[in-house]
Amino acid sequence: MQNVKMYTTAVCPYCVQAKRILKSKGVELIEEIRIDTNPAERSGMMERTGRRTVPQIFIGDTHVGGCDDLMDLDSRGGLMPLLLGP
Repeated sequence: MQNVKMYTTAVCPYCVQAKRILKSKGVELIEEIRIDTNPAERSGMMERTGRRTVPQIFIGDTHVGGCDDLMDLDSRGGLMPLLLGP
């Protein structure tokens, strides 16, 4: 299973939903980077993704996007192959 990294905040319902989806697919560990407690991480997230909103989800080296992007990827059948990796 690929590593999963997610930029989050403490009170983000979309972050909670994204974590729920990933866990339902067998992801046991999600590296969470809290941008609400560390402003430097927000800047880093914005530089890396070009986006300002959370969650921002990375599976391996692939930037999936936010929760809607994750759900779209799953509905197209692309989430599990990405999680399982090469």
